[in-house]
Amino acid sequence: MKEKGTISIHTENIFPIIKKFLYSDHEIFLRELVSNAQDATQKIKRLASLGEYKEETGDLTIDVSVDKKKKTLTISDKGIGMTAEEIKKYINQIAFSGAEEFVEKFKDAKDAQEIIGKFGLGFYSAFMVADRVEIDSLSYQEGSKPAHWICEGETEFEIKDGKRKDRGTTITLHLNEDSEEFLEDQRIQGILDKYGKFLPIPVRFGTKEESQEDGKDKDGNPKYKNVQVDNLINDSNPIWTKAPSELKDEDYLNFYKELYPFSPDPLFWIHLNVDYPFNLTGVLYFPKVKNELELQRNKIQLYSRQVFITDEVKDVVPEFLLLLHGVIDSPDIPLNVSRSYLQSDASVKKINSYITKKVADRLNEMFKEDRKNFEDKFRDIEVFVKYGLISEEKFDEKVRDITLVKNTASDWSTLKEYGEKLKAVQEDKNGDTVWLYTSDQEAQHGYIESAKRKGYDVLVLDGMLDNHFVQHIEAKLEKTRVKRVDSDAIDKLIEKEEKMESSLNEADSNKLKEIYEGIIDNKIYMVQVESLSPDELPVSITQNEFMRRMKEMQKMGGGGMMAFGADMPDNFNVVVNANHPISGLVLKGDAKGKDLGKQSFDLALLGVGLLRGEGLTGFIQRSLEIMQGKKKAEKPASKPKASGSAGKKTAAKKKESTAKK
Repeated sequence: MKEKGTISIHTENIFPIIKKFLYSDHEIFLRELVSNAQDATQKIKRLASLGEYKEETGDLTIDVSVDKKKKTLTISDKGIGMTAEEIKKYINQIAFSGAEEFVEKFKDAKDAQEIIGKFGLGFYSAFMVADRVEIDSLSYQEGSKPAHWICEGETEFEIKDGKRKDRGTTITLHLNEDSEEFLEDQRIQGILDKYGKFLPIPVRFGTKEESQEDGKDKDGNPKYKNVQVDNLINDSNPIWTKAPSELKDEDYLNFYKELYPFSPDPLFWIHLNVDYPFNLTGVLYFPKVKNELELQRNKIQLYSRQVFITDEVKDVVPEFLLLLHGVIDSPDIPLNVSRSYLQSDASVKKINSYITKKVADRLNEMFKEDRKNFEDKFRDIEVFVKYGLISEEKFDEKVRDITLVKNTASDWSTLKEYGEKLKAVQEDKNGDTVWLYTSDQEAQHGYIESAKRKGYDVLVLDGMLDNHFVQHIEAKLEKTRVKRVDSDAIDKLIEKEEKMESSLNEADSNKLKEIYEGIIDNKIYMVQVESLSPDELPVSITQNEFMRRMKEMQKMGGGGMMAFGADMPDNFNVVVNANHPISGLVLKGDAKGKDLGKQSFDLALLGVGLLRGEGLTGFIQRSLEIMQGKKKAEKPASKPKASGSAGKKTAAKKKESTAKK
């Protein structure tokens, strides 16, 4: 038998389209052909299990090999095979899907979906790298004859009797000049490792020789011989295909090390397994996350029936969980998945929601089973949790009650617990509970101490998402306001009905303000005189809570109101404590008073890290002069001390002189 014909397609330009546009990455052809071989092999296994195929299936390993001299790449399986008529039907008629007819025939099988084949355009990806493609196939059906199909990248094909003697299909690619890289063992090995590491049917790429002991010689020494050893590239039964009850912690950790060999152990994991209303298996790991959202992404691998698709799983996995590691496998997602498909497909949306729920349930379970252990891990997972609260309403509803915050004493509380704890002390005159927090315990230490002297508690919110998180707290918790501890004078942060009286009248307060404005002479600093405890600093620097939040959020990216905060210069409030003794000396307005005012302002700048350059140099020089002035006032140690009444008169005169100064 020998027959020639034309491939049934709608346009004769199908091959240029395949070569240039259909697949963006040429290496994908090998994934498609090996995947077809997998499907054909799984079909024969399924038919045998259903009693439709009576003979022994034998070794079902798929072989991939290269011939550098002939410049060919071959993929050979021992699967279901095809007759000449099936080749013409499934291969030549691109628009025809052979899967529907096959499933209809075996629709009574419990899991008929497993025997669906993928013929069609996936096969034609071979022409991205080959000038000529050959198919040698022998069907499993009794009495079938082998068939040989040849196509040279045009719409014409030739089909004739073949010579294959065993069941299955061999695809031979005659590689074009531009694709000779696929003759290199290392290149093929890399592609198979990438796409076929967990294929369900064993895949062998070439063979290798190993020396094995073969008895003893006449002197009793061991003899060795070289044997051919299968070079299998895949683990056909990875842990996500097994039931959780079959696995130990060690199995999950070993699999994680296989996926990410240089990463520290994960904190915990979630085993996914659902078959309705969609099919999904997988394992997701919670790693220790650094404050680098972007650098940690693309660690989840997406598979379809154990064939690798991509590690760009946005839309399949919720945005906030892209920082997780692991594997997701769903036969409901096609191999050649597009971004638009992921965004619109109903199954993908269901998978997204399911993963969100599964993660939330796991966190709640951990909290209830062992709160102390949950607290120990929370610092490492709070980026996930806070990102989820902010971005996913359903996740927020499920996890808000177990979301933790920590204060400067390292005590953990849930949001509800913390709100209840503060009501008695940190409720302002409007009935709002004010949460105080620090974003840098070292830099804001003085402000934290001021809050503690008032009996206030201070949270530590120093994560990269905490600026957004405080907004979320205020939006979700009634009668709650959140303020950074250095955003205002302590008595202004939580305003009470009773206020501390000022030791200055209104005129003196205005005069003190004018003196400091003259000392500072910089428009980014706004002077305000407040009645604070004499124990507080004479001058402190604060920054408006709202404007600081806007600027910080804009740095992380954002538009609208956040953009408006970005273009505005930094503005700081200079809070002058009217009740501090130094304020009275500054109020005199003389040279000494101004020096004290300048020194107090510079100390405040130094406390918040704003004293730099010329200002810092001036502060140091002024401090040295003050120290030297004190030394001059002391009596030189080299002179003998005065005694008697003369000594007393001398001491009195010096005391009077010092007072006048």
